[in-house]
Amino acid sequence: MRYAYGISAALLLAGGAATLSGVGTAGAQVAANDSRVMKAAAPVPGAPMSFADLTEQLQPAVVNISTTQKVRVNNNPFAGTPFGGLFGNRGGNGGGQTRQAQSLGSGFIISADGYVVTNNHVVAPGNRNATIESITVIMPDRTEYEATLVGRDAASDIAVLKINAKEDLPFVKFGDSEGARVGDWVIAIGNPFGLGGTVTTGILSAIHRNTGQGGAYDRFLQTDASINRGNSGGPMFDLNGNVIGINNAIISPTGGNVGIGFAIPAEVAVPIVNTLRKGEKIERGYLGVQISPLTEDIADSLGLKKNTGEFIQSVVPGEGASKAGIQAGDVIVKVNNRDVTPDQTLSYLVANLPVGTKVPIELLRDGKKVKVTATLGQRPSEEELATNFDPDAEDPMGTDEDGASAEATAEALGLSVVDLTPTIARQIRVPASQKGVVVSTVNPSSDAARKGIRRTTVIISVNRRPINTASDLDKAISAAKRSNREAVLLQVKQGGRDARFVAVRLNDE
Repeated sequence: MRYAYGISAALLLAGGAATLSGVGTAGAQVAANDSRVMKAAAPVPGAPMSFADLTEQLQPAVVNISTTQKVRVNNNPFAGTPFGGLFGNRGGNGGGQTRQAQSLGSGFIISADGYVVTNNHVVAPGNRNATIESITVIMPDRTEYEATLVGRDAASDIAVLKINAKEDLPFVKFGDSEGARVGDWVIAIGNPFGLGGTVTTGILSAIHRNTGQGGAYDRFLQTDASINRGNSGGPMFDLNGNVIGINNAIISPTGGNVGIGFAIPAEVAVPIVNTLRKGEKIERGYLGVQISPLTEDIADSLGLKKNTGEFIQSVVPGEGASKAGIQAGDVIVKVNNRDVTPDQTLSYLVANLPVGTKVPIELLRDGKKVKVTATLGQRPSEEELATNFDPDAEDPMGTDEDGASAEATAEALGLSVVDLTPTIARQIRVPASQKGVVVSTVNPSSDAARKGIRRTTVIISVNRRPINTASDLDKAISAAKRSNREAVLLQVKQGGRDARFVAVRLNDE
């Protein structure tokens, strides 16, 4: 289990059991939520008197999932210290001892021959020193089956398992999450805290919820149905008995349920499940850009309305964006004729298109609309996409230099800068050919300081106009103030890290 505090999302888990009263058990070759049997079980629209018939029909297809893991433990008492290498690992095996660990979660059967869907984190090793030894699927009647991992996808947090039974198994079908509406009733079935088949109900609190975690699949159904540790991987049903989501995450300041749970929408899950079920690799479109939301500060610095797209921090050489002419500082507002919004992010739109797709893209550059066409590449792993910018790296510039920038910059940004000379470039570990000015002092109470700008930061451009001298910076700040801008967009670089854009608010006179 991973927990989220504040606005972070925490990953969770789900399980189930039974037969339909008064209607008869659905045939093994007919899904338990087939429309022919659901007519009798589904309550009328509105607030139902009971969910009992619906639950009885669906529970047999919801399972508990248990994994056994072997964890390598370093038994060197000095591991991680300067003395660790002197003592090595006791026992002479070089790898320490091992211990067993278990995890519990939930899943649901999607075919009579035993394919099971769950979350990847339910069946993934707990850490890099762990390996999965076995996966057990436990039916509602406590029958246990050894499961084979067919495929898993860390980016979407989805996994597919296979169990073999002598008879056909009860199963459920995915529904249409795109038709779901805020306020609709939903049912979650799972295995919270290892208690076994547990049913909770609630409504959809939001759809297309972006939790702020970033990535291609930060787009969830939000519910107030109780979801707790152990519910991960279990199904979220609508009142027609269709699986419209896979229970996955919560926001919680305490680690317990506070009524904010998340599920992977069926519209996202189905194509991934189908690909994994066939034993194929998941391929995702990749544009080759590093992005950030169009915050109020960045929007003000560019003279744009916020929530009108996403800001391009940098472009990866040789990838689709670079070849299409997309530049750092652009704002992408449409992809494939679909608006880029906080609920429909650039990462989501691009990653869910096939590799090789030629995509029309609309962007804003210097206040003007530009249209390009990019060919999507293969998206790297999430680890490979991680940024290497480190605003807390040590300050390598050992001397102060004279020549602080003029009054407008000092007052408006709370910064003093010096021209970037080859000597200073060597001291702060940037190429001798680097253009820009170097920050020599920062007012700790300024917005620039809060945004991570510090001594040795190189300012390359202001509002996408190159800066070569302290005088250039001063003129750019004065021009922004005359245009009544409340912020300016700085392109900055720290040491050997990639350049990035940051919007800094101007101090009031």
